[in-house]
Amino acid sequence: MFIEFLITFRETFEAALIIGIIFSYLRKIDQFEKRKYVFMGTFLGILFSILGAIIFQSILGGFEGQVEEVFEGFMMIIGATMITTMVVWLHRQSKSFKYIETTINRSLDKSQSYGIFFLAFISVLREGIETVIFLSASTLSQESFSLFGSIAGIVVAIFVGMLVYKGIISINLRAFFNITSLFLIIVAAGLLSYGIHELQEANIIPTIIEHIYDINPLIYEKGALGSLLNAIFGYNGNPSLIETLAYLIYLAITLFTYFGVPSIKNAKEISKSLNCLDQDETVDKNNILA
Repeated sequence: MFIEFLITFRETFEAALIIGIIFSYLRKIDQFEKRKYVFMGTFLGILFSILGAIIFQSILGGFEGQVEEVFEGFMMIIGATMITTMVVWLHRQSKSFKYIETTINRSLDKSQSYGIFFLAFISVLREGIETVIFLSASTLSQESFSLFGSIAGIVVAIFVGMLVYKGIISINLRAFFNITSLFLIIVAAGLLSYGIHELQEANIIPTIIEHIYDINPLIYEKGALGSLLNAIFGYNGNPSLIETLAYLIYLAITLFTYFGVPSIKNAKEISKSLNCLDQDETVDKNNILA
């Protein structure tokens, strides 16, 4: 349940930040009546995300035997890759959301309000599709899915996003993204390792050494504790050599890339986008960032 909650909370909160910035900027430039296009884009983005989830799950359930193992293996590796790309890009590329202001101004200059609609639509749809892929990959590795955890993450993220937008609470965005990114990197390492395991089962990747150790008698990987460790850390009681090397090498490279390379003012820019749009209605900058 924790993994589902983390994924949906993180992705929904990002979408909520973007929508909040759009609303704030429209209010700043006295174009708040255009908010109806934001609502329309958000609604359709959610609708298409749900449709994409239904289509994806119908495709996923249509495979059997070796084809299923191959598909699941590649699906988990793709999921791990997307998670890694998302968290590293966010950290290094300064998610300032300046493109939001540019898109809105361009749309209003040309009297094309559909630009605002598509901005909201694409922003929500992107986060929705990412959520579908992340959850699907995580579910394959855990062999279980928590609907409650997923829904709870969405509801809590929307609620927190509204509180931040209204200025009722302040959040240290830098700490938030760092902590959630760390957990997602660990989840991605487990997905990568399990994806390699599935491809080894399908004889796509060689095994070399099938089990470099076996601690299942101590902590059974399918037991209560083992399942919890698997969900959070990608625990495997008897991994192969390549699984273990992939897990450790991935963690070493990704953690160094994320924490070893200084961020380019990303948290500062997020704070500017949220707070400088309207000094009277948004949260205080000094309270958001440490």
